[in-house]
Amino acid sequence: MSMTILIADDETEIADLIELHLEKEGYRCLKAADGQEAIAVCDAHVIDLAILDIMMPKHDGYEVTRQIREKHHFPIIFLSAKTSDLDKIAGLVRGADDYVTKPFNPMELVARVNAQLRRSKQFNQSTQTARPVLEAGGLFIYPEERTVFLYGQPIELTPKEFDILHLLARHPKKVFSSEHIFEQVWRETYYEGSNTVMVHIRSLRKKLEEDVHKTKRIKTVWGVGYSFHG
Repeated sequence: MSMTILIADDETEIADLIELHLEKEGYRCLKAADGQEAIAVCDAHVIDLAILDIMMPKHDGYEVTRQIREKHHFPIIFLSAKTSDLDKIAGLVRGADDYVTKPFNPMELVARVNAQLRRSKQFNQSTQTARPVLEAGGLFIYPEERTVFLYGQPIELTPKEFDILHLLARHPKKVFSSEHIFEQVWRETYYEGSNTVMVHIRSLRKKLEEDVHKTKRIKTVWGVGYSFHG
């Protein structure tokens, strides 16, 4: 089955040119003329890679990327007339995997698409082999290796942070009290007034970039405890 690529660009000629070259490579292409349409396409279809213009109507490429990253972890290539190093860095920091400047060589873009899809395939194969306990919205947890990846990037957790995340993720939406978490992770008797769990949860949320991605993976149930929502 051929892979599906989203091309989001309000310049029809550019989108058609990219589609022509990608279809010669055997890819299936879906096109969007603005950011809102691009998001709708991602929600309605299984996408393997997206090529996004930055300056689009309704939602720019940055906002489209933010919304995509809330649900998906496929590669994103920015296509932009902005050519400075700062623009490129800004694009990569905001979640893109590659950055191509206009005007561009279509064959170079195809080569970059092929490279990103190869990397994505290798990553997916490695995650399948390792049998993650959880894959939810770009978050991968590997209990045997005690490693965590967020959108393909490794997240450095302390042993206790990993144990807390692993405990919560094994039971999505189940609410765990601080006492239960403490006794399961530290294997000691919980004592009143301890804020150890709260401090570790706060650090864990920061490392999972909940503020950056506008997600709430670990929710606080006031007066009860914490629960995991992928």
